[in-house]
Amino acid sequence: MSDHILEAQDLHKRFVQGGGLFARTTTIHAVNGVSLQVRRGETFAIVGESGCGKSTLARLLLRLIDPSEGQVIYDGQDLTALSGGQMRALRSDLQFIFQDPFSSLNPRMSVEAIIAEPLRLHTKLTAEARRAKVAELMARVGLRPDMADRYPHEFSGGQRQRICIARALASGPKLLIGDEPVSALDVSVQAQIVNLLEDLKQEFGLTLVVIAHDLAVIRHMSDRIAVMYLGEVVELADTETLFIAPRHPYTQALLAAIPVPVPGVARARTVLGGDIPSPANPPAGCKFNTRCPHATDLCRTTNPALEGTAHQVACHYHDTLPRPDLPIARTGTRSPAAEARFALYRAATETKTAIKTTNKETTP
Repeated sequence: MSDHILEAQDLHKRFVQGGGLFARTTTIHAVNGVSLQVRRGETFAIVGESGCGKSTLARLLLRLIDPSEGQVIYDGQDLTALSGGQMRALRSDLQFIFQDPFSSLNPRMSVEAIIAEPLRLHTKLTAEARRAKVAELMARVGLRPDMADRYPHEFSGGQRQRICIARALASGPKLLIGDEPVSALDVSVQAQIVNLLEDLKQEFGLTLVVIAHDLAVIRHMSDRIAVMYLGEVVELADTETLFIAPRHPYTQALLAAIPVPVPGVARARTVLGGDIPSPANPPAGCKFNTRCPHATDLCRTTNPALEGTAHQVACHYHDTLPRPDLPIARTGTRSPAAEARFALYRAATETKTAIKTTNKETTP
């Protein structure tokens, strides 16, 4: 059995808009040559700005949409080569949690009917057994089973997302992809859903792929991170390496925007100039060259390949670029009190890293 449960090979997705008698067609380059591998049992995160192609890539990975080019390999099978019937047989293994829990639930169906639908399609359970399974799943995600006859509009946003998670778990999946599963929720509810997903991952032996733009959430729950920009993966590494030593200028700018939760301490900010290019008219060369402070003529003419093994970077100069600064005091020189707070912050970060490493080493 391969260590990789999911693999994308040179994935492309282009959408054609417009057309007609007088209208000009426009091609949107949503995903451009993405290749990545997801290890069995890990939490793999895909991050980037809005419009960078994260959600499109997520749908490609489960073949909810077909790629223009490239392959998706799941457990040794090429999903892009399967017929509709063969894909339906695999749907019980591959499940999706959508960003907006309200629009992804049928308002005319009760919660029991919503969660039982995968059981009806993918199992041979009797009606009584399905009802018992629905009650079990509702209890597992933190909902009272006696609420099963209610409808989606009678629940809060966090409760609706729990319904979506229960529905995704009903068929017994091996791979679960969440497209920004907590972005539409309040901060306090976000923490509950993140902790729930982590518990369910351990309990059911799931592999998680999480699409997000909240880097604080991603650092808490992911093992490895892929950073996307304008349809391409520009950096891929394990979580702690990416946060401590980012190599791509875009990743450095993203991480520099995260506030340090210590009074009197801030990061040195990297402010990007210009606007994000349109995916309908991407720039030549490196897609980030129009906003990169280190761009040269080589960057404007040649698109760098994603290179490396454990830490992959798509940048011509990633070995020579200056590394980002550690958090600094807002006044430029830390006061004794700020120095003490910063020392506590660093100690907490190192402790979290050590705990995460220990957990990985002791997990069978």
